[in-house]
Amino acid sequence: MPDSRRSRRVRVTAAVLAAGALALSAGCSSGGGHSPARPSASKKPSPSPSPAWNRSPASLAAVGDSITRGFDACTVLADCPEVSWATGSDASVDSLAVRLLGPAAPTRSWNYAKTGARMSDLPAQMGLAAAEHPGLVTVMTGANDACRDDVTAMTPVASFRTQFEQALHTLRAASPTSQVYVASVPDLKRLWSTGRGSPLGKQIWKLGICQSMLADADDLGAAASTRRGEVYERVVAYNEVLRDVCAKDRACRYDGGAVFSYAFTGTQLSPWDWFHPSKDGQAHLAKIAYDQVTAPTP
Repeated sequence: MPDSRRSRRVRVTAAVLAAGALALSAGCSSGGGHSPARPSASKKPSPSPSPAWNRSPASLAAVGDSITRGFDACTVLADCPEVSWATGSDASVDSLAVRLLGPAAPTRSWNYAKTGARMSDLPAQMGLAAAEHPGLVTVMTGANDACRDDVTAMTPVASFRTQFEQALHTLRAASPTSQVYVASVPDLKRLWSTGRGSPLGKQIWKLGICQSMLADADDLGAAASTRRGEVYERVVAYNEVLRDVCAKDRACRYDGGAVFSYAFTGTQLSPWDWFHPSKDGQAHLAKIAYDQVTAPTP
């Protein structure tokens, strides 16, 4: 058995130590002058909250390529900006600008997209848009970076990233509070699969439209399939860049791949080239954009 006097001494010593610890704890929590100050370096600054997304911007500027210019939607091989999904005035399209701005759309929206533009053209377009200090900038570009005469001429993914980052920096330098909606690059392989059912469309494709994907449209051999697969994978990589770069900007929304995933039907493709969106296709792009822009902040 343990010695009783020794046990008693142990219990007394433990009680004294516990009392001292309790007093020290009370002194620290009371904020008394004898409590040591914590080094300021140990305090981590609270992260700045992201600005609230404005679901009703008062103005809109669009940048991008032929899709935003309404190319081949009204007449063959010509722009038709009045049916643009972003800024068009055509009632059957009900563009994003019309949905957001109503009667003010004609004077409070600007379309700086250009047919044939690639990501390398976006910084200059973004500079024009930034000069308007718009509440929202819409971005839809990247298809022409994959649509080249040959797959070897497609824009490298690293260059695509650098150019997109530069475009956002250009915007932020002149219009830091503008919000940005970024549409994903469409699935070019799905457009080929749908459009190749049109004999007229395939004849137009031979004029030089997106040869990396559309050349020899009926060739299902290994080489052609591999070529189309390379284009598909490059578009997927471009969309990953759009997602990642946009996520680093506190006022940018990527569509989550909504445009890429959308299965355009024959009536939603141009009746002349069976590749670009028709008026109906433009209307669906407008709806996708509106749903994304007006969605509540997660």
